[in-house]
Amino acid sequence: MKILVTGAAGFIGFHLVKRLVERGDVVVGLDSINDYYDVNLKYARLDETGIERNRVENGVVVQSSKYSNYYFIKIDLQEREALQDLFVSQGFDVVINLAAQAGVRYSIENPYAYIDSNIVGYLNLLECVRHNKITNFVYASSSSVYGGNTKTPFSEEDKVDDPVSLYAATKKSNELIANVYSKLYNINTIGLRFFTVYGPWGRPDMAPMLFTKAILEKKPINIFNNGNLSRDFTYIDDIIEGVVRVIDKVVSFIGNETSTAAIYNIGCGKPMQLMDFIQILETALGKETTKIMLPMQAGDVYMTYADTTKLELVCGYKPCISLKEGIVQFVKWYNNYY
Repeated sequence: MKILVTGAAGFIGFHLVKRLVERGDVVVGLDSINDYYDVNLKYARLDETGIERNRVENGVVVQSSKYSNYYFIKIDLQEREALQDLFVSQGFDVVINLAAQAGVRYSIENPYAYIDSNIVGYLNLLECVRHNKITNFVYASSSSVYGGNTKTPFSEEDKVDDPVSLYAATKKSNELIANVYSKLYNINTIGLRFFTVYGPWGRPDMAPMLFTKAILEKKPINIFNNGNLSRDFTYIDDIIEGVVRVIDKVVSFIGNETSTAAIYNIGCGKPMQLMDFIQILETALGKETTKIMLPMQAGDVYMTYADTTKLELVCGYKPCISLKEGIVQFVKWYNNYY
């Protein structure tokens, strides 16, 4: 298969690219490499896949020096003409959209970035899919669409009409737009609601990285809602296994007369109290830290908890890496990288 992976310099995108090229798929990675967080980390991920920083040039396709079946191009999804040219020249079988302006809290500070990337850029990509007769489109949604839902675990059948952040609202919009394109243009669209992904090469704006940095520097860490929060932490390898299974499943839809518009939760299904998570992290680091208890933050939610039954039935997805095991692997990478 020839697969386009957007957000290829990002956390999940980087791991997915590696998995796909190592199993033999031809992959084109795309990323704008914006400065929402440290671009050095993004370039380091690219370097791991044979895309050296000094060869990256806007709008130019670069072949990996490590994988002959991997290519990378720096493009912003808002660049309509460049994006269309790429689609015409490459002829993709599947498009995996992991590109987005991430972060719940940052959406309060810079709302325009979310509309530009997660709505306008997303629509540009779908238009390229439509006009180039591509029938398989997999995209990243988020557990944040569940907003203030109190029923747990979160099921794909639950109503998601009460987002508490602009980021969540853009992800809900993505799902609605994909549903329309599936019906109008016979495109298989599969949305994946990711639940708190962590692991090596993770984002520095997320709790595992923030807490680890603070603990190692002997600085206090901020604990919101006085620690009364829980998250469905999901290790990156489990996430990638699920995404690959979805890709293989959606390709099997080729030739069907009717298209599919589906949504799947992809998480661990075992929420962890924030204070327990911190204790596991402190144990792995061999250090304790001072904790500053603070009130709830705007745009945050009390719990995330994935019901993954649907993905298990359709794709055989079953996460297998415990939080303790995953944190050990994350800490090992962190110490080596930093």
